[in-house]
Amino acid sequence: MIHGILNVYKEKGFTSHDVVAKLRGITGQRKIGHTGTLDPDAEGVLPVCLGRATKLCDMLTDRDKTYEAVLLLGRVTDTQDISGEVLETRDTSGLSRESVERAIEGFVGRYDQIPPMYSALKVNGRKLYELAREGKEVERKARTVWIYGIDILEADLPRVRMRVQCSKGTYIRTLCHDIGEKLQCGGCMEELIRTRSGRFSAETSLTLTEIARMSGQGNLTDALIPMDAVFGDCPALTVKKNWETTAKNGNPLPRRAFDGLSGEEGCPQKKVRIYTGDGQFISVCQWQEEKEEYHILKMFYVSE
Repeated sequence: MIHGILNVYKEKGFTSHDVVAKLRGITGQRKIGHTGTLDPDAEGVLPVCLGRATKLCDMLTDRDKTYEAVLLLGRVTDTQDISGEVLETRDTSGLSRESVERAIEGFVGRYDQIPPMYSALKVNGRKLYELAREGKEVERKARTVWIYGIDILEADLPRVRMRVQCSKGTYIRTLCHDIGEKLQCGGCMEELIRTRSGRFSAETSLTLTEIARMSGQGNLTDALIPMDAVFGDCPALTVKKNWETTAKNGNPLPRRAFDGLSGEEGCPQKKVRIYTGDGQFISVCQWQEEKEEYHILKMFYVSE
């Protein structure tokens, strides 16, 4: 079985589940999971975890994202993007670049966003998009997201191309809709590209065609990102030989389990990567000061 992460560039027309299904066919294994849904009309970075790396799916989904989007002002749709049914068309002739920039800048920072009806969020066990397709609309609670920055790349009104850096859970099409409402002319998302998801960027991503070619040539492992690379900001600790079994069983590890941490001069880091003496990645652990020992946050070792 293959273990690691593929930085996939999802192309238009594919759902995130399509990507997983195609990778199962390419790799011949079932244990694969993606790290954050992209709509079929959107494209860009979609990290996909294989084998034991599927334990990382929730952690990678939580990372901040960067998008490039085209906002089309003057058009309101039921899906908040260009693919939806047009509900209203409004005049944009009175807009100026300055007024549009001010409106967009007003969304930087904390942003209480109401999720769209056409989304995979569940209410009472039903996905919102299922209810929307039945012509139903239910009340949704606003969720706090963060917009860290918005750069206007091009403004050829009524279209605005912008780069958005945001927290997890942000709907860019809803942001486009809300900007349009603030300008009192309406708006929807015309294009969307996810250029970054955590440490994964579009520049180093691979399309499914490229991945299939590498697999056919027998060098797919060259594209795999090791599981521990995700935790590159966490210091690495090597467990002593006589403590390896304890570490592999997921038990707490005191200072004396590691070289360099046995005495008072040792300075435990809050979060670390744990390895065996021969370099095998075991786990990510969190230091608990009151107990003076490391406790498992995520275990990656599996006995073969």
